[in-house]
Amino acid sequence: MDFDFDLLRELTEASGVPGYEDRVRDVVRRELTAAVDDVRSDAMGNVVGTLRGERDYEVVVAAHMDEVGFMIRHVDDDGFLRVDALGGWDPAVPKAQRVRVHAADGDLTGVVGAAPPHALDEGDEGEKPTVEKLYVDVGLPADEVEARVSVGDLITLDQTTVEMGDLVTGKALDDRVCLLAMLEAARRVEDPEATIHFAATVQEEVGLRGASALGADLDPDLAVALDVTVANDVPHFEDDERVTRLGDGAAIKLKDSSVITNPKVNRRLRAVAADEGVPYQLEVLPRGGTDTAGFQKAHGAKPVGAISIPTRYLHTPVESAHRDDVAAAIDLLTALLASETGHHDYTL
Repeated sequence: MDFDFDLLRELTEASGVPGYEDRVRDVVRRELTAAVDDVRSDAMGNVVGTLRGERDYEVVVAAHMDEVGFMIRHVDDDGFLRVDALGGWDPAVPKAQRVRVHAADGDLTGVVGAAPPHALDEGDEGEKPTVEKLYVDVGLPADEVEARVSVGDLITLDQTTVEMGDLVTGKALDDRVCLLAMLEAARRVEDPEATIHFAATVQEEVGLRGASALGADLDPDLAVALDVTVANDVPHFEDDERVTRLGDGAAIKLKDSSVITNPKVNRRLRAVAADEGVPYQLEVLPRGGTDTAGFQKAHGAKPVGAISIPTRYLHTPVESAHRDDVAAAIDLLTALLASETGHHDYTL
């Protein structure tokens, strides 16, 4: 691997739904402390590690810590847990998956219930699943469940991160693989001219909330967000639906449904990639938003850009990215930050 796979595995296998990113935050804080001049967090839980530069020019790099998951909304009389979604889910995805229930006295293993096909009545097979109909079974008597589990406890998918051919696959690559890219760049950049804030944000999956707050608090001169993007380079998708392809390099975002990135920042990213020989592709994402939008107008108009890592099977337990694309994103981000002098004019 051209990056720290053990750190990626630690980040992805940690649990951290929106608003409760504690376990991921601990890892990020540890890694940033070893790489930057100072580390701080705020009342929402965003973590910012700052590398002081020579000039009075500030750049924010942001990747979000939270993953999609669930919050318990009800414990029924039989000890089954009913849930509310934290982030965007296809309700068919978590059915029959193993999960972790994060109770006050420790984690419990659970499964999302699913009826066997031969037990369904005629016509039930085509019934559209909804989050409201999902339930979690923790395999304990109802009285013990009631004693150990409470409304408001959190649930995440239980999955390991492994190598699969040229890919890495597991849960929460969205957006922990980009956290890895940010942390790797923080390790590699030395004596920058610009001051760089490496920001690990919260609550992206429920509306870019952490980034919007940081945009106001930090008021940067330039912001670059890191996130995964759709790679529908699999059967049943036409070429124009694929957005990106695994193995073709880091993606430079032109737009998503939340932002149109700054054209001058895009051109600079492309120029840096060409100069450094970093493979890249262009991203036009029809649906979905990213922290890029959170920084664009939080404290007045700001130039923003984004580097994305193409990923298959988003918001599932088997999110998959190509090792070369991860390495390309790290190389592109590192080269951009190392060459940012503060003299580039991004005004349109």
